[in-house]
Order: sequence, then structure tokens, then C-alpha cells
Amino acid sequence: MTRIGVYPGTFDPITLGHMDIIRRGAKLVDRLVVGVTTNPSKSPMFTVEERMASVQREVAEVDGDITVVTFDSLLMDFATREGASMIVRGLRAVADFEYEYQMAGMNQQLNARIETVFLMADVSLQPIASRLVKEIALYGGAIGKFVSPAVEAEVVARVASIGRKGAP
Repeated sequence: MTRIGVYPGTFDPITLGHMDIIRRGAKLVDRLVVGVTTNPSKSPMFTVEERMASVQREVAEVDGDITVVTFDSLLMDFATREGASMIVRGLRAVADFEYEYQMAGMNQQLNARIETVFLMADVSLQPIASRLVKEIALYGGAIGKFVSPAVEAEVVARVASIGRKGAP
């Protein structure tokens, strides 16, 4: 039986922290499905199509069977559709755990056959959050420590097109 895991997220933009979880998560399953989704509570900098292309480019060199797909449904419906037995989630801090623990409990109520596995982010990557990367970039700060060079270029270009905050 093929073990399939799903790693969902908005990936707006995909960070080195996300990539750490993807690399490590891919070792736990036969196939890892990276699900790029929308989140009604977030204001994305990039369209779903742009985020898909970015994630596909970034995971191309990662070892393992990794596919990238979009979804706009309940996570458990998506995981079931993909044939997943596992949801992979990354944790950065205790605050993440509280939210993720609640979500895992709700997801278990929806489908008890799919387990949620938490991976702690590498210590050097724990502070990285897409939201903070965007904020730093919007105020003209350097983001090269947090994202790949290709993602950095995409974010810098987007900020240039929408205008930097605090700029005259």
C-alpha cells in the first residue's frame, strides 16, 4: 500500500521553512502531495497560479515523489480525494501548536482514518513566516535569509509593482 501524505498551505510565498518541512515530510511517505490553497482570512500577495508555479519550481530538486496541486475545499475532503493517510504540518512555536492541535482534533472528527503528523521546523528556520517575509519586503527589508533567490526575486518584483510601504 502506498503511503500518501498531504502538506497543505497557502505558500504565499514559499519559504525556506516550508521547504524544510517538504524535504523531511517527503521522507515519511511514498508520495507527498503539496496542496496550495486559498485562505479566506489571508490577503495573498500572489495568485494561486503564481504560487503553484513557484512551489513546483522549488520542489523540483527535492528527493522523493512530490506533486503540487491546488485545492479549495475542506482539507479532509482534499486529503481523502488524494488517497492520503497522513496530513503533514510544520510547527514553529508553541502558539502554532495550540492552533494546529485544535485543527487536528477537528480533522480527526471529520475523518479518523487520516493522521496528522507534526514536524518541528529546524531551529534556524523557526522564526520564518510568510506573513513576516511579505511585511519585511513591503518595508524594503532584505528577505534573502528566509526564501530562495528565485522567490526573493518574485517578491521584490511584486513589491516594486504594488509599491513599497513607507516609501515617499
